Amino acid sequence: MAKIKIYTASYCPYCRAAKALLDGKKIAYEEIDVTDDKKFKALIKRTGWKTVPQIFINNELVGGFQELQALEEKGGLDKKLKSA
Repeated sequence: MAKIKIYTASYCPYCRAAKALLDGKKIAYEEIDVTDDKKFKALIKRTGWKTVPQIFINNELVGGFQELQALEEKGGLDKKLKSA
């Protein structure tokens, strides 16, 4: 089973949309709230991205909500989860 981590912030509508997409497909994930500035700075240092959500599948950054949604629309999300 693929391991999914989604880094979120409490104020972020794209984070809620990404979680809703995963919840709708009944895909389990670990949510890490980076609303705290220290956690967010550490995440930026790790990825170079200054936005949330940041979604990882098996430690590979797949992107944010828009990238997750595009992957889903192309049928790539299920393939990525199965190949893990």
